[in-house]
Amino acid sequence: MNKIKANSVSSIDWAAIHHRLEQTAGALEQRFAPAPEEKKRILRERASTLAREPKVDQADQARLEVIEFILAYERYAIESRWVREVYPLKEITPLPGTPSFVLGIINVRGQIVSVVDLKKFFDLPDKGLTDLNKVIIMGDGNVEFGLLADAVPGMRHIPCDEIQASLPTLTGVRAEYVQGLTADRLIVLNIAKILADPAIKIC
Repeated sequence: MNKIKANSVSSIDWAAIHHRLEQTAGALEQRFAPAPEEKKRILRERASTLAREPKVDQADQARLEVIEFILAYERYAIESRWVREVYPLKEITPLPGTPSFVLGIINVRGQIVSVVDLKKFFDLPDKGLTDLNKVIIMGDGNVEFGLLADAVPGMRHIPCDEIQASLPTLTGVRAEYVQGLTADRLIVLNIAKILADPAIKIC
Protein backbone atom coordinates (compact mmCIF):
# COMPACT_ATOMS: atom_id res chain seq x y z
CA MET A 1 0.00 0.00 0.00
CA ASN A 2 2.88 2.34 0.76
CA LYS A 3 4.33 1.52 -2.66
CA ILE A 4 1.07 2.57 -4.39
CA LYS A 5 0.98 5.89 -2.48
CA ALA A 6 4.61 6.66 -3.39
CA ASN A 7 3.93 5.95 -7.06
CA SER A 8 0.86 8.24 -7.08
CA VAL A 9 2.83 11.13 -5.49
CA SER A 10 5.73 10.77 -7.90
CA SER A 11 3.34 10.80 -10.87
CA ILE A 12 2.12 14.38 -10.10
CA ASP A 13 3.40 16.87 -12.72
CA TRP A 14 4.53 19.71 -10.44
CA ALA A 15 5.94 21.73 -13.33
CA ALA A 16 2.57 21.76 -15.04
CA ILE A 17 0.83 22.85 -11.83
CA HIS A 18 3.27 25.77 -11.32
CA HIS A 19 2.77 26.80 -14.95
CA ARG A 20 -1.02 26.82 -14.54
CA LEU A 21 -0.73 28.86 -11.32
CA GLU A 22 1.46 31.44 -13.05
CA GLN A 23 -1.02 31.70 -15.93
CA THR A 24 -3.92 32.14 -13.49
CA ALA A 25 -2.04 34.88 -11.55
CA GLY A 26 -1.20 36.65 -14.81
CA ALA A 27 -4.80 36.55 -15.92
CA LEU A 28 -5.99 37.93 -12.60
CA GLU A 29 -3.41 40.73 -12.75
CA GLN A 30 -4.48 41.70 -16.27
CA ARG A 31 -8.13 41.57 -15.25
CA PHE A 32 -7.72 43.95 -12.32
CA ALA A 33 -4.96 46.15 -13.76
CA PRO A 34 -6.20 49.60 -14.90
CA ALA A 35 -6.27 50.49 -18.56
CA PRO A 36 -3.33 52.57 -19.86
CA GLU A 37 -5.35 55.83 -19.76
CA GLU A 38 -6.58 55.05 -16.26
CA LYS A 39 -3.04 54.29 -15.15
CA LYS A 40 -1.85 57.67 -16.49
CA ARG A 41 -4.67 59.44 -14.66
CA ILE A 42 -3.75 57.74 -11.37
CA LEU A 43 -0.08 58.65 -11.79
CA ARG A 44 -0.99 62.29 -12.54
CA GLU A 45 -3.14 62.49 -9.41
CA ARG A 46 -0.35 60.99 -7.29
CA ALA A 47 2.19 63.45 -8.70
CA SER A 48 -0.18 66.37 -8.07
CA THR A 49 -0.77 65.24 -4.47
CA LEU A 50 2.95 64.89 -3.78
CA ALA A 51 3.73 68.29 -5.31
CA ARG A 52 1.05 70.03 -3.29
CA GLU A 53 2.45 72.12 -0.41
CA PRO A 54 1.38 70.95 3.05
CA LYS A 55 -1.43 73.01 4.49
CA VAL A 56 -0.46 75.31 7.31
CA ASP A 57 -2.69 75.07 10.32
CA GLN A 58 -4.49 78.40 10.56
CA ALA A 59 -4.63 78.04 14.34
CA ASP A 60 -0.82 77.97 14.45
CA GLN A 61 -0.60 81.09 12.27
CA ALA A 62 -2.98 83.02 14.52
CA ARG A 63 -0.87 82.77 17.66
CA LEU A 64 1.16 85.51 19.28
CA GLU A 65 4.46 84.57 20.92
CA VAL A 66 4.99 86.79 23.95
CA ILE A 67 7.26 87.26 26.94
CA GLU A 68 5.24 87.53 30.14
CA PHE A 69 6.41 89.65 33.04
CA ILE A 70 5.06 90.86 36.37
CA LEU A 71 4.77 94.54 37.18
CA ALA A 72 3.16 95.90 40.37
CA TYR A 73 1.35 92.57 40.85
CA GLU A 74 -0.14 92.79 37.35
CA ARG A 75 0.74 90.48 34.44
CA TYR A 76 1.99 92.05 31.23
CA ALA A 77 3.20 90.64 27.93
CA ILE A 78 5.19 91.89 24.96
CA GLU A 79 5.73 90.22 21.61
CA SER A 80 8.93 88.18 21.64
CA ARG A 81 10.01 89.63 18.27
CA TRP A 82 10.85 92.90 20.04
CA VAL A 83 12.86 91.23 22.80
CA ARG A 84 16.61 90.80 22.49
CA GLU A 85 17.20 89.15 25.85
CA VAL A 86 16.25 89.07 29.52
CA TYR A 87 19.23 90.41 31.42
CA PRO A 88 19.94 90.05 35.15
CA LEU A 89 20.20 93.46 36.77
CA LYS A 90 23.42 93.67 38.76
CA GLU A 91 24.01 97.38 39.13
CA ILE A 92 22.55 100.50 37.56
CA THR A 93 24.09 103.95 37.13
CA PRO A 94 21.68 106.89 37.66
CA LEU A 95 21.45 109.33 34.77
CA PRO A 96 20.95 112.97 35.93
CA GLY A 97 18.55 115.21 34.04
CA THR A 98 16.32 112.38 32.73
CA PRO A 99 12.61 111.77 33.36
CA SER A 100 11.67 110.01 36.59
CA PHE A 101 10.74 106.80 34.77
CA VAL A 102 14.32 106.42 33.52
CA LEU A 103 16.10 104.68 36.39
CA GLY A 104 19.54 104.91 34.81
CA ILE A 105 21.83 103.00 32.48
CA ILE A 106 23.45 99.57 32.54
CA ASN A 107 26.38 98.08 30.70
CA VAL A 108 25.37 95.00 28.71
CA ARG A 109 28.59 93.44 27.37
CA GLY A 110 29.99 96.84 26.43
CA GLN A 111 26.71 98.35 25.22
CA ILE A 112 25.07 101.13 27.23
CA VAL A 113 21.33 100.54 27.66
CA SER A 114 18.86 102.83 29.45
CA VAL A 115 16.45 101.18 31.88
CA VAL A 116 12.82 102.29 32.06
CA ASP A 117 10.47 101.68 34.99
CA LEU A 118 7.03 101.20 33.43
CA LYS A 119 5.38 101.66 36.82
CA LYS A 120 6.46 105.29 36.75
CA PHE A 121 5.93 105.65 33.00
CA PHE A 122 2.36 104.37 33.39
CA ASP A 123 1.89 106.27 36.65
CA LEU A 124 1.11 103.07 38.57
CA PRO A 125 1.33 102.67 42.37
CA ASP A 126 4.88 102.11 43.50
CA LYS A 127 4.37 98.56 44.68
CA GLY A 128 5.61 95.14 43.72
CA LEU A 129 8.43 92.80 44.59
CA THR A 130 11.41 94.31 46.32
CA ASP A 131 13.96 92.13 44.52
CA LEU A 132 13.86 93.79 41.09
CA ASN A 133 16.58 91.91 39.25
CA LYS A 134 15.33 91.42 35.68
CA VAL A 135 15.63 93.76 32.72
CA ILE A 136 13.87 92.92 29.45
CA ILE A 137 16.03 94.41 26.72
CA MET A 138 14.06 95.24 23.59
CA GLY A 139 14.35 97.31 20.46
CA ASP A 140 13.41 97.77 16.81
CA GLY A 141 16.86 98.28 15.32
CA ASN A 142 16.83 102.04 15.94
CA VAL A 143 15.71 102.40 19.55
CA GLU A 144 16.77 100.01 22.28
CA PHE A 145 16.16 100.10 26.02
CA GLY A 146 15.44 97.86 28.97
CA LEU A 147 12.21 97.41 30.91
CA LEU A 148 12.51 96.76 34.62
CA ALA A 149 10.38 93.80 35.74
CA ASP A 150 9.43 92.39 39.13
CA ALA A 151 9.60 88.87 37.64
CA VAL A 152 9.67 87.20 34.21
CA PRO A 153 7.74 83.89 34.24
CA GLY A 154 8.77 83.15 30.66
CA MET A 155 7.46 82.83 27.13
CA ARG A 156 4.00 81.70 26.04
CA HIS A 157 1.73 81.61 22.98
CA ILE A 158 -1.60 83.44 22.90
CA PRO A 159 -4.30 82.77 20.26
CA CYS A 160 -4.90 86.13 18.58
CA ASP A 161 -8.67 85.73 18.76
CA GLU A 162 -8.40 85.61 22.56
CA ILE A 163 -6.94 89.13 22.76
CA GLN A 164 -9.80 91.47 23.56
CA ALA A 165 -10.03 95.22 23.48
CA SER A 166 -8.62 97.06 26.46
CA LEU A 167 -10.87 97.41 29.51
CA PRO A 168 -12.21 100.83 30.57
CA THR A 169 -10.36 100.39 33.86
CA LEU A 170 -7.06 100.76 31.99
CA THR A 171 -7.07 104.53 31.83
CA GLY A 172 -4.48 107.26 31.54
CA VAL A 173 -1.10 106.83 29.89
CA ARG A 174 -1.19 103.06 30.20
CA ALA A 175 -4.34 102.74 28.04
CA GLU A 176 -2.54 104.38 25.10
CA TYR A 177 0.05 101.59 24.95
CA VAL A 178 -2.15 98.53 25.51
CA GLN A 179 -2.76 96.27 22.53
CA GLY A 180 -5.36 94.16 24.30
CA LEU A 181 -6.27 91.93 27.21
CA THR A 182 -6.69 88.14 27.45
CA ALA A 183 -9.40 86.28 29.33
CA ASP A 184 -6.96 85.54 32.17
CA ARG A 185 -6.20 89.29 32.49
CA LEU A 186 -2.81 89.31 30.78
CA ILE A 187 -2.19 92.83 29.48
CA VAL A 188 -0.54 92.76 26.04
CA LEU A 189 1.46 95.93 25.41
CA ASN A 190 1.85 97.70 22.08
CA ILE A 191 5.64 97.84 22.07
CA ALA A 192 5.83 99.39 18.60
CA LYS A 193 3.98 102.42 19.96
CA ILE A 194 6.19 102.61 23.06
CA LEU A 195 9.35 102.42 20.97
CA ALA A 196 8.04 105.23 18.75
CA ASP A 197 7.42 107.51 21.74
CA PRO A 198 10.06 110.31 21.71
CA ALA A 199 10.10 110.31 25.52
CA ILE A 200 11.68 106.84 25.50
CA LYS A 201 14.61 107.84 23.29
CA ILE A 202 17.06 108.63 26.08
CA CYS A 203 20.30 107.05 24.82
